[in-house]
Amino acid sequence: MRIKRLFKKHLRRAKAKKLHKHPFIVPVVTFFLLFSITAAVLIGLNSRTVQPSDSHIVELNFEGKHQTLPTRAAIVGELLQRLNITLNEGDVVEPTTDTEIVEDNFKVNIYRARNVVVVDGDKRVVTLTAAKTPRSIAEVAGFQPFAEDRVVASPAEDFLTDKVIGEKVEIIHAVPVFLNLYGTPLTIRTHAKTVQELIDEKDIQLEPGDVVQPSPRSPISLNSQIFITRAGVQIIAVEETVPAPTEVIQDKSLSFGTTVVRQKGVAGKKVKTYQIESKDGQEVGRKLLQEVIVVAPVKQIVARGAAVSIPSDKESIMAAAGIARSDFAYVNYIVSRESRWNTYARNSSSGAYGLCQALPGSKMATAGSDWETNPVTQLKWCASYAKGRYGSWEAAYNFWLSHHYW
Repeated sequence: MRIKRLFKKHLRRAKAKKLHKHPFIVPVVTFFLLFSITAAVLIGLNSRTVQPSDSHIVELNFEGKHQTLPTRAAIVGELLQRLNITLNEGDVVEPTTDTEIVEDNFKVNIYRARNVVVVDGDKRVVTLTAAKTPRSIAEVAGFQPFAEDRVVASPAEDFLTDKVIGEKVEIIHAVPVFLNLYGTPLTIRTHAKTVQELIDEKDIQLEPGDVVQPSPRSPISLNSQIFITRAGVQIIAVEETVPAPTEVIQDKSLSFGTTVVRQKGVAGKKVKTYQIESKDGQEVGRKLLQEVIVVAPVKQIVARGAAVSIPSDKESIMAAAGIARSDFAYVNYIVSRESRWNTYARNSSSGAYGLCQALPGSKMATAGSDWETNPVTQLKWCASYAKGRYGSWEAAYNFWLSHHYW
């Protein structure tokens, strides 16, 4: 053992003497080492290869403060847990806690509940909520307004009466009326003051010979009974569902394409009346007389994110692929969800490959021989796919919103 130690000591001394005789060896070796590292970095940048990452930048708006922070959280709920943010009763998070975080500059908004008084006639309820629409606030307070009821918000004016400083929501009820339309009994709700106003409101088209009782000028009151008849004809009624309409609001407080339901829609009901045409006692046809909305649908209000914030490295790749800047937001949305901008992303079950998950990946060879490694080549193929199948990137994006694939 002693002999080995002496030998190693002698070897170190010999190396030291060589370096002393050649003082330029250290700086020269260091130069070549740094040169090699720099060249490798430049080659990596020029190749434009997009590597997968589970870290994203999030823009958090919370209690009047705006924070920009990195996170490895997969969904919004996990982000809140990591930040030790506790949601109280009535608080609202947009987008919802189960929304995936798959892109940078992703916006998350937390709205703390506030006190709102809901007034329904003589009944007043103070509720704690962060709901956005008057109807949604009323529902949180335990009220179930009818579709025809007007639900309006206004500032609370009298603290002694309203017991709250801030916002008031008032429910103005429609009046229930019994309408017998050509022998079909209907219960409807209306704000009309007279029979004629009701006829106009429901778009009932009267024909010569139709009889209206009471007269069109008669006032309407609670549970009024109105009859519209037509003599000498056979009439039947068919009930149908009226789908809830959707109102989309563009909201710059949300990331592009993110959707949040701020008011749930409810389907309505309509009745169609038909005059039966008969021959020898058999029905040979029918003529549509009226189409009356018996229960109005409640529209669904959806906020759709309009804030576009795309990292410059992804913009440069899209530009190199010849994609128009006006389409960048659509492309970023689809690619972020298909592959998270991972050039080498492969679906373990289907085998779909690349930024846009081409199936099979070899399809992208039509855009270039380097389709397996070059994101620019892949996006060129994706652009031709979007145009060929959907007509445009915007149409492809709208399809993705509805189907969650493309």
